[in-house]
Amino acid sequence: MSGHDGKSTLSSPVNLTGRGTKPGEGKKAWSLWLSAIIKFGGSDLIVKSDLKPRIRHRGVLKDVEVDMVTQDLMFQVARDILDEGQLEQFSRKGSVDFAYDYDDKNRFRVNMFMARGKPAVAARLITSNIRKFEELFLPQSLGDIAMSSQGLILFAGVTGSGKSTSIAAMLQYVNERKKVHIVTIEDPIEYIFKDDKATINQREIGIDCVNFNDALRALVRENPDIALVGEMRDYETFEAAVRAAETGHLVMGTIHASSAWQTFGRIYDLFPVSEREQIRKLLAYNLRSIVYQKLLPTLHANIARIPALEILINTPAVQKFILEGREGELLDVIKTRDAGMVDYTTSLVELVEKEFIHQSVALQSTPKPEELRMRLKGISQGASMVGR
Repeated sequence: MSGHDGKSTLSSPVNLTGRGTKPGEGKKAWSLWLSAIIKFGGSDLIVKSDLKPRIRHRGVLKDVEVDMVTQDLMFQVARDILDEGQLEQFSRKGSVDFAYDYDDKNRFRVNMFMARGKPAVAARLITSNIRKFEELFLPQSLGDIAMSSQGLILFAGVTGSGKSTSIAAMLQYVNERKKVHIVTIEDPIEYIFKDDKATINQREIGIDCVNFNDALRALVRENPDIALVGEMRDYETFEAAVRAAETGHLVMGTIHASSAWQTFGRIYDLFPVSEREQIRKLLAYNLRSIVYQKLLPTLHANIARIPALEILINTPAVQKFILEGREGELLDVIKTRDAGMVDYTTSLVELVEKEFIHQSVALQSTPKPEELRMRLKGISQGASMVGR
């Protein structure tokens, strides 16, 4: 906020004195809102004072048909669901992160915060319902990659492209088949795993550990066979991940990049120029796979979105190209489809051929529209010949 003199001033702490309704009413409303997410298959809850609660379903926010939420009810929610330490932090800082267990199967990552002097809440459902490859329309080759004994597996794509869901499916695939120790470092935890053959420990930033760097430093002492290190967004995180892969661990993570082969440039940009040759060698010898993924709307009412993929696997040919600094030519290697690799354009063509997506959707999502248009033209001509 700004004072009359135009200088920036700090907001006052949240004053909870006398704010709220009857004890228990906040907990009752809170449980009702969370049950709506679970019942309707939503992913998030957004509650703002003086409006109806909203749940995010298939990416769209929809009102929950209940009364508008008063400020006093929101303050009572805080009093009813926060412990003493959390309530003190909310009062002092105007924001608090916490995890909330609705029941044995459904857990929520919650942020309660002040916005323009009024309390609000954002909650994300963390579910134990981890879907299998076939349910997600992912290839079985990801299962083979997940069963690797060591190396680095990267999922590339933008936020909301389903990377975490695909990684969860891979970890669950291992969980059902292999006696290993899996440690995840997440911000936030998005899926709850139940130990099967594997032993799984999930650590959440801000709850189980202070930050990624501290958690990564402790990782080796936790004796994992497989580690998920969340998003690789900086030098320290990526270096720790690739070093863990080098010492015999299987490490999974996500990175923002626009294709599998272009991920290399994104990685090198994290490092000083003087260190890039060394990281290139580490990648050449320790990379297992890079999977680029993008979710696309389908032609089917019962399938909201389907992944288009580009999969690079570190074959001897790929390793040679990396060592020689020819990462820009890797798309040609991917197109050979050796060892289960697939390029993004081919993935789009196959989705159109199988009538999962419309041609217009494929063309809108590709960085190579002319190449895709030529290949789709072949499909159309073939279809017209069959119809004669």
